[in-house]
Amino acid sequence: MKPINLKEKLQQFSAHWHPHRIAEVDDMQVLLAKIKGPFVWHAHPEEDELFQVLQGTLYMRFRNRVETVRQGELIVVPKGVEHCPETRNDEEVHLLLFERKTTRHTGEVNSALTQNHYPEI
Repeated sequence: MKPINLKEKLQQFSAHWHPHRIAEVDDMQVLLAKIKGPFVWHAHPEEDELFQVLQGTLYMRFRNRVETVRQGELIVVPKGVEHCPETRNDEEVHLLLFERKTTRHTGEVNSALTQNHYPEI
C-alpha cells in the first residue's frame, strides 16, 4: 500500500495505444495509456469502461455523435456501446482507464492495435 505517482509511471513507456496496468481493485484494473490518432471501432458486450483524461483532449466517437473529454474530465462508456477513441492535431493524450480484468482491449475486433497483454509497471 503505497501511493502511485502517475507522472513517474507515464515516463516509463512511450508506446501509443498500449495500456499498462498500475493497480488492481477487486476484479477491476487501473491502466495508464498514451494515445495518438484514431483507434478502432469496438464495443465491450459485458463491461463498462472509464476513461479519465490526465493530459490533452480525447474525442470519444460514437456512431451518432462525438463527445469531447478534456483534461480533468472523464467519460464512462456503457457496456455494449460501440465507440472509437481518438486524438486530433497530432496531440498525444494521457489516459487513466478503469475496467474489469476480463475486458478485451478491442472487444471482439482484432486489429494491428489490439493488445492481448497489459504489462504491469
